Amino acid sequence: MTFEETTEFLYKQLPVFQHKGASAYKPGLQNTIELDQYFNHPHKSYKTIHIGGTNGKGSTSHSLAAILQKAGYKVGLYTSPHLVDFRERIRVNGEMISKKYVIDFVENNFNNIEYIHPSFFELSMMMAFCYFREMNVDIAIIEVGLGGRLDSTNIISPLLSIITNISIDHTQFLGDTKEQIAKEKAGIIKSDIPVLIGESGSLTVKQIFTDKAKLEKTKIYFAEQLYSDLKQVDSLNDSYYSCSRYDQIESDLDGSYHIHNLKTILSATDILRNQGLIISDLNVIDALKEVKTSTGLRGRWEKLSDSPLTYCDTGHNVGGITYISQKLNQIECNSLRIIIGMVNDKDISNILSLLPTKAIYYFTQAQIPRALPAEELKEKATSYNLKGNVYKNVVDAYNAAVNDSSQDDFIFIGGSNFTVGDLLKYLE
Repeated sequence: MTFEETTEFLYKQLPVFQHKGASAYKPGLQNTIELDQYFNHPHKSYKTIHIGGTNGKGSTSHSLAAILQKAGYKVGLYTSPHLVDFRERIRVNGEMISKKYVIDFVENNFNNIEYIHPSFFELSMMMAFCYFREMNVDIAIIEVGLGGRLDSTNIISPLLSIITNISIDHTQFLGDTKEQIAKEKAGIIKSDIPVLIGESGSLTVKQIFTDKAKLEKTKIYFAEQLYSDLKQVDSLNDSYYSCSRYDQIESDLDGSYHIHNLKTILSATDILRNQGLIISDLNVIDALKEVKTSTGLRGRWEKLSDSPLTYCDTGHNVGGITYISQKLNQIECNSLRIIIGMVNDKDISNILSLLPTKAIYYFTQAQIPRALPAEELKEKATSYNLKGNVYKNVVDAYNAAVNDSSQDDFIFIGGSNFTVGDLLKYLE
């Protein structure tokens, strides 16, 4: 098989949540356990870090990978979903898994794949675990796919478990309150493995994490307490972060929400030092300047063009859109133009209520079955006084926005990973 044929098999023959939504979701670990036994428990060959939460998983995962790489470790990184290329999900020291490995993995294990019939996520995760073993990584950072308690990744025994924050998302699987979602996310808290909470949120959510850590007899840390003095400093020519330990931290990740991610990243680094990893402060400072280039992270308040100024962001739930809207409302421009497409299995009312009414909207849809039809999105948006036109795909919406813009306008693309992914594929 060619690489294209192999990925086509993965997408069409195995249930893919990224494309299909709820019909592809397989809660429980039975398939994963069978695969793990078949491949002789590859994740036991190296140390791991487990990262869950609603928002900030990607930025936290990639930043920690950059720091550990800078400290001299060989680092595996497993994240989801991908934006352009399937191989984005599986990296070692920033380099994507080879096409040959993907092809060989599927061809050599085809009969077992057919027998177990795992989900797309279960198989891609096991591919990552096996690849990391073959590449002799020192440590692998494993991002939770969905939830925590029943997520396929929850078979690992990491050095550290991280829960970045809790927001409302995937309510059909995890519950429709933050407390219910927190209980699912808390499922990655394990006996004698320290856990770090990025943003604890309400007292009730914090208590859920505290109680689970007590039940598992493990140490719990809160990043908000460990780096309570971290602040963002804006100067005439630059912006950086400062606290008592680090006078100046520059980051190539932007967005008003990044300070919360950074508290989690710095706290995690300190805990990993306590676990025996050797990481200098200079490693941290140097790594955070180049997270995108050293790990391949895309779609986090990413600049796409200077004229007109154009950014994209993959934030797609209430927590993510809250921070994005704050950023958009602060931007000074002639006209704010927002290209937006969303998926059809979310309650988007709360999200639409957060978006700026001053913008001109380009309602569109990504090229996946889960996409919410652009006409339906516009209809719902109208009730929140969001006005604009409908475009049949992301590329048409983007080209229209560019053609409509003057040099002093600002264009934003977002609403889902898939909207951003469609645009990045076009631009590349």
